[in-house]
Amino acid sequence: MSLTLHGYWRSSATYRVRIAMNLKGLSYDYQPVHLVKDGGEQKSEAYSRLNPTQLVPTLVDDDEDIILNQSLSIIEYLDEKYEQGCKLLPEHTLDRARVRSVAYDLACDVQPITNLRILNKLKGDFEADATYIESWQQLWMSKTFSALEKKLATRAGKFCFGYDVSLADICLIPQIYNAKRFNLDMKQFPLISKINENCNSLDAFIKALPENQIDAN
Repeated sequence: MSLTLHGYWRSSATYRVRIAMNLKGLSYDYQPVHLVKDGGEQKSEAYSRLNPTQLVPTLVDDDEDIILNQSLSIIEYLDEKYEQGCKLLPEHTLDRARVRSVAYDLACDVQPITNLRILNKLKGDFEADATYIESWQQLWMSKTFSALEKKLATRAGKFCFGYDVSLADICLIPQIYNAKRFNLDMKQFPLISKINENCNSLDAFIKALPENQIDAN
């Protein structure tokens, strides 16, 4: 096994992949890509050759001679390739679709409009100050969490779907981490908050926390 993950400690997308790799029990090398220092290391010539989108994460699997970007693509690839550890997507077709639906709510709808590129654009082109940025983050995250709280009401157990960790939880926890960074009151989402508490009691999630990464600063 020869896996290398290129990412940034506070990137939600990288955070997802770290959780998944820990749940699968996979060993990997980690190569930090600082998204702010020197104008952003993701824009360097070397990294741009690796990932032309200039985003993180990027997974390199030397055993298969492949390079993958997009966190959900990486996670599903690892889940299908490696039998060890947790199965991150259910076997049943309908259950898989439900899990993916929640994962996409988080990874495709809310996270892209609350990430660093958007925040920098708001600051640079529209002169958004810290107060406006915080209100922007709170608005979109609260809309997503409000819908998700209802969506999970009849499905959640200890985790998003019953008592097994899934891709839905892997996407949820980094978004909650971001919400707390921007002072969103999570008390209004008791179900989601309980799932967050349960997930963050597991070693795989603790090890994946941004502050526990070698490039955290």
